[in-house]
Amino acid sequence: MKGPENIRSRAVSFFTEIGEISYFALRFFREVFRPPFEFRELIRQCYNIGNRSLLLVCVTGFILGLVFTLQSRPTLMEFGAESWMPSMVSISIVREIGPVIIALICAGRIGSGIGAELGSMRVTEQIDAMEVSGTNPFKYLVVTRIVATTLMLPLLIVIGDTVALLGSAMVENLKGAVSYQLYFNEVFDALKYSDIVPATIKSFFFGFAIGLVGCYKGYYCSKGTVGVGEASNAAVVYTSMLLFVIDFIAVFVTDIFFEVQ
Repeated sequence: MKGPENIRSRAVSFFTEIGEISYFALRFFREVFRPPFEFRELIRQCYNIGNRSLLLVCVTGFILGLVFTLQSRPTLMEFGAESWMPSMVSISIVREIGPVIIALICAGRIGSGIGAELGSMRVTEQIDAMEVSGTNPFKYLVVTRIVATTLMLPLLIVIGDTVALLGSAMVENLKGAVSYQLYFNEVFDALKYSDIVPATIKSFFFGFAIGLVGCYKGYYCSKGTVGVGEASNAAVVYTSMLLFVIDFIAVFVTDIFFEVQ
């Protein structure tokens, strides 16, 4: 009987946590439009999230473009379709590979950082002290971080996609003697609004998910200092799973919308 009871307890715990995260998100939407607005803290969080993640995103995007082009080029050469390389790489990176990979990298970098930061504040009773002093810690700590991740992640994804295309263009320039101008002319001819707009919209949802789960895990951290590590680890795991769910929904809705169009 331990097996079924264990499965049932895990299922109850899973759905309970989904409900708590949903309530946490509803509280965010209730607080985000209610004054006072912490603009200075929001700008500081945007700078921290964007600036500290920029180098990692650029390196990841550059390597992604290099590897994807190097792996795809021999297959296209077998069919004499090397001229399709710019369009294939650009559509693949802009539509799917770039947003998902960069969002996962940012989930590890940003989500774990937020979870550990808020978790340590909860353990050291700094959040309790803010509540006693009359400050709204949810507004100051949670709302600003979620809004910052929602705004910054699309910018990081755009930069990462651009650097990935530069890496791909470098490979084509060295391997196939394709000029950078010709490569990017092919890229812009291949890309359409139906490729760029859905990828940009879902990147906002990616950023919201990273900020929401990271703040939730850190804000309700417990169990002393051990809980800080657990909150940081759980933030990355939960966010990574949620990113794939959001990506599936976004692709499904996009296919339906443009098929109807």
